[in-house]
Amino acid sequence: MEQVLYDLMDWAGIEELTYSESADPHRLLGSHITEKGLLIQALFPTASAVKVKLSNTGKTYDMELADEAGFFAVLIPRKTKTAYTLLVTYDNGAEEEVTDPYAFGPQYTERELKKFEAGIFYNIYEKMGAHPMTIDGVEGVYFSVWAPCAMRVSVVGDFNLWDGRRHQMRKLGEGDASVFELFIPGLKPGCLYKYEVKTRAGEPMLKCDPYANYAELRPNNASIVWDIGNYQWKDQEWMKKRAASDTKDKPFNIYEVHLGSWIRKAFAEDENGNVIAGSEFYNYRELAVKLADYVKDMGYTHVELMPVMEHPLDASWGYQVIGYYAPTARYGTPEDFMFFVNELHKAGIGLLLGWVPAHFPRDSYGLAAFAGTCLYEHQDPRQGSHPHWGTLIYNYGRPQVSNYLIANALSWIAAVLFAFVTNKRFVFNSRSWKAAVVWKEFAGFLSARLFSLLVDMGLMYLFVSAMGMREMIAKFIVQIVIVIINYVFSKLFIFRKQKK
Repeated sequence: MEQVLYDLMDWAGIEELTYSESADPHRLLGSHITEKGLLIQALFPTASAVKVKLSNTGKTYDMELADEAGFFAVLIPRKTKTAYTLLVTYDNGAEEEVTDPYAFGPQYTERELKKFEAGIFYNIYEKMGAHPMTIDGVEGVYFSVWAPCAMRVSVVGDFNLWDGRRHQMRKLGEGDASVFELFIPGLKPGCLYKYEVKTRAGEPMLKCDPYANYAELRPNNASIVWDIGNYQWKDQEWMKKRAASDTKDKPFNIYEVHLGSWIRKAFAEDENGNVIAGSEFYNYRELAVKLADYVKDMGYTHVELMPVMEHPLDASWGYQVIGYYAPTARYGTPEDFMFFVNELHKAGIGLLLGWVPAHFPRDSYGLAAFAGTCLYEHQDPRQGSHPHWGTLIYNYGRPQVSNYLIANALSWIAAVLFAFVTNKRFVFNSRSWKAAVVWKEFAGFLSARLFSLLVDMGLMYLFVSAMGMREMIAKFIVQIVIVIINYVFSKLFIFRKQKK
């Protein structure tokens, strides 16, 4: 190595990269203007040779191996940056031409980081997760994740041998609001990925993406890069009709359903006689047709789905969510789910979704101890766990956690309002819309629902933890009790008819 290039090397920083412990890989990797010229550095473990190819001229420059762990560098005699690609030859003889992931600037603005710090970045899902996009004319996938306590975060997947050294992410922001990001050129939808999070103790952990739009079918649990923006909706007529409808003059009849148990197929087996995972489930598209026909025949106007967000355990009925932004792969792809929604709307059927922002499972690949510490969950076990469910409770006091769940909170409020209006107008035929009457009824309705929620939790603890009853049996019994309580409160106290 020439002395000029040697003197430009940050040997401590190189060691940090090769040991995959850098929270700012862009400081070294990529191209940098120096007094001596354009310095380009790259990290390719298992590569035997790397060349820089300038996009405007096609001229190539051999990079020197500065560290045997796969750190390459070259000094090009020019004073300005330019577009380039990297020609990589691996030790097995394979070759590829790639655009450097470290040639791209940050995708967060200061305003966005401050909004996230305050917990008011309500469309944060447009940044977090994995998003196919084009940056500076280059197609690829942009990744972002919240892991402020981590030493380092890398994107790993079937495209980089699941090697945490290859795509280390850049940390932006400060303190609890800091995020990691990286744009990887050339990736396509369908790639499997996870985040390799290295704790401050130096221990690597593999975590699925909290904001992923799609995931592998259980028992596998990798996140999947997916483009959800290409589906062509055909329910415009229903949406237009809904917007123009006066719901006070029309009855609602809601059918609640768990897609995984409503109807099933016989298990299929492979050539070795082993059961094929997920073969018992119908696809969202098949379910759409069957369910639409059934609810119309039975006179229902709406379908309420028990949670279809990704979850690890079938027996939970979806109530222990691990991926709030991904419809479960048990029944198909995100497009299949969109088809399901579209077909119900075309059939004149409204759709309600169950959301569960109250707790989440302890599975090691999920939200639990996301960076080796209590990130999403409360640190105090008295506030951070459901002993009778075996689940963890969100730390709602953290702005970033509340930001993650804000959509769920808004959905809960909307559901309560919907239940209040439908009960008032259609079930108990309370016709007065005077402000004083409505406020009194709503206050009573809300109080009653909060009381029934406490009863629900208390009975589940009694039946499951104290008496050892099976969860599903306990849940069935408790729901009967809750329905009776809600009806009695509404009939006798909340919407009772006033004597003339």
